Amino acid sequence: MSGQPMPCSPQEVGALFLFEKLEPEQLGRLCAAGRVELFQPGPVYTEGEPATCFYVMIEGTVVLSRQVGGDDVEVTRTSQAGVYAGAMQAYLGDRVRQAYNNSMRVTEPTRFFVLPADTFADIMREWFPMAVHLLEGLFFGSKNTQAAIGQRERLLALGSLSAGLTHELNNPAAAAVRATSTLRERVAKMRHKLAIIAESPFSREQLAGLIEIQERTAERVAKAPALSPLEASDREDVLTDWLEDHGIDYGWQLAPTFVQAGLDVDWLEQVAAAVDEEILPNAVGWLNYTIETELLMNEIEDSTTRISHLVDAAKQYSQLDRAPYREVDVHELLDSTLLMLSGKIGQDIHVVKEYDRTVPPVPAYPAELNQVWTNLIDNAVCAMKDGDGGRGTLTVRTALDHEQLLVEFRDTGSGIAPEIKDRIFDPFFTTKPVGQGTGLGLDISWRIVVNKHHGSMRVESVPGDTRFQVLLPLTAEASESPESPESSEETV
Repeated sequence: MSGQPMPCSPQEVGALFLFEKLEPEQLGRLCAAGRVELFQPGPVYTEGEPATCFYVMIEGTVVLSRQVGGDDVEVTRTSQAGVYAGAMQAYLGDRVRQAYNNSMRVTEPTRFFVLPADTFADIMREWFPMAVHLLEGLFFGSKNTQAAIGQRERLLALGSLSAGLTHELNNPAAAAVRATSTLRERVAKMRHKLAIIAESPFSREQLAGLIEIQERTAERVAKAPALSPLEASDREDVLTDWLEDHGIDYGWQLAPTFVQAGLDVDWLEQVAAAVDEEILPNAVGWLNYTIETELLMNEIEDSTTRISHLVDAAKQYSQLDRAPYREVDVHELLDSTLLMLSGKIGQDIHVVKEYDRTVPPVPAYPAELNQVWTNLIDNAVCAMKDGDGGRGTLTVRTALDHEQLLVEFRDTGSGIAPEIKDRIFDPFFTTKPVGQGTGLGLDISWRIVVNKHHGSMRVESVPGDTRFQVLLPLTAEASESPESPESSEETV
């Protein structure tokens, strides 16, 4: 919006701290190239519009704000003469997108010295060539450094996840290998027992009855109830006594397997009734191998299912073969991230999930949200492992909060000191020792949540209770685009 034109006084412009070192002829050129405008209370420019002017306030009150999650959040309010805003990076030209990075309004009649962006750029390059080179180096150097270290941060996170995933896969894979090797031995012994039984003077009816018991035994293994250690011990004692009473001296070795399969004395009585007493030990031993093979196959199935779940979690985490922007169930993303990080979380940190399953899917970039969850969970785990003996509780909560989805990560670590709380989202700021942190995890998370998802992040912290909260809109903005403009300097 344009203000009311007013006379430009070189003396008045020269009194502003930004121009106080300029020569009279330079001040004259400023007044000739620029203008003074009086703005009534209301907006001056809006965030996202092309940055066409550089504003320096002469007198009045100015308010700067940013759009965060659909809300207009006030950033600065000041009445100090000489504060500036607008096209502050016009000297960078077309190498960066020239748009206003905030919105500016005035709350009372306010006068500005207004300089067109292209004129501001020309004057900067002509009067301060060395400063322009330094500023260009600072801007692009910082941007390149941040990109390089951000990539390194992602690689470090990927390495940590890969190590954790390898560890998690190794356990069920090793269990499956062991179970397969043992199963091969049991099947060989079962064939041997079958040969012995076949050489015995069994009638066809007796053999059919024994095979029928074998089938029912295999079915009972699949339906075996879960027992407490005390219940299992009592049943083992009862079965051991029965086996010894029937001439099976190694009954104490068989009883734990039978109890694990859910078998009892009544079942053993059925076996005893189906075969002659002299071959009962061989029949019981044969059925024991049947039970062991079923249990081993269950173990192999459990192990391979665990591997399949881990692979599915890795696929969900990385969002392979998925659209980059879509509606997602945030609980699926949280579960896959927690599973991927389970190795790093370890046994000493208790994870509590307080999910509100009624919250609807949200439009999001799921792979990037997973990166946010990774950064926040990693920070929480580090905070707890650095104190209280490495123990603690991580609580992940979801809920609706004023028409937004809230995702909260709460840890019982030592907390964030009040003097650094306002800096934790700053690029390169870290409390970790040198070489252990880049200071970009929270900055990257902020950019993903705020710039890309139009949400917001906040933190509340006292010793023993630190909460990082992510708020995401439930609906997509009308003009959703894959990329948002980079944030840059915006202060007056």
